[in-house]
Amino acid sequence: MSLSRRALLTAPVLAFPTIAACGVQQRSADPPAPFPADRAPRSGPPRPPGADPSIVTAESVDTASPTGAPADTAHATARSTASATPTRAEIISRYQGVQPTAWGLEVTGVITRLPTRDRVIALTFDACGGPHGSGYDQALIDNLRENGIPATLFLNSRWIDANPRVCRDLAAEPLFEIANHGTVHRPLSVSGRSAYGISGTHDAGEVFDEIAVNRDRIQALVGRPPRFFRAGTAHCDNVATAIVADLGEHVVNFDVNGDAGATFSAGQVTRAALTARPGSIVIAHLNHPEGGTAQGFAKALPQLAAAGYRFVRLSDQIRAAQ
Repeated sequence: MSLSRRALLTAPVLAFPTIAACGVQQRSADPPAPFPADRAPRSGPPRPPGADPSIVTAESVDTASPTGAPADTAHATARSTASATPTRAEIISRYQGVQPTAWGLEVTGVITRLPTRDRVIALTFDACGGPHGSGYDQALIDNLRENGIPATLFLNSRWIDANPRVCRDLAAEPLFEIANHGTVHRPLSVSGRSAYGISGTHDAGEVFDEIAVNRDRIQALVGRPPRFFRAGTAHCDNVATAIVADLGEHVVNFDVNGDAGATFSAGQVTRAALTARPGSIVIAHLNHPEGGTAQGFAKALPQLAAAGYRFVRLSDQIRAAQ
């Protein structure tokens, strides 16, 4: 029996032994995930008391000049031009000589959970494109549509090129919001860092290109610029995240790895999804129909709804950068 939209969005809060029984330890035999569980620690100055953790600004980046002095000049420039989207040349000038101090999946400026204690979950699905797959998991999307489940879709420029009709269809679907997964799916770095054998951007200009070229593609598709960005491999440094914020987007990663780069079986996907908790952001992929993602979520989502969870888009919980 299909799961109704009403059941998903208004299901009562119940105990959820199924979820508790599917903890991480039960996945110890699973294959290594392309996105490892270990996260780089957050870096940078602590936020002021009462600060909204969903607000990301260039001021939050913890950077230093080549001599070790704080990069106050760059940050002051960022603040003074916050009302206008900077050009490529301005970004290069602003961050010239600024060195990153953190790298990984979770650094200053990266959102990994929703700023709420409510029993809500944000489903996010990447479409990587190119050598990382330009397929379309229609079964996954059909299940979301049939059951009225909202989601945020991170589209890479190459996947958009390979699926123009599908992209127009997804952009017109009110359940979904379209987010930025980069231009050529590169880790976001100002120093050439790489992840999982994929070479990252090498400087501020390449960071700008990875964000802005696909931003313009999505704006042409949707009619407005995207609010959220996820780098290829989800890796970035803390200078790159400041550049994303300067360009008006949030870097959003995850706290639940739903399909390990579309390598999990259906059973593994189900068990991973059932580890979600209030405020979780789940990552999975919509570009590998041959994988277990669609079947795994088809089993997990009714159980999460029965446990009292409802599903939201990122924009339903995360305010715009200010």
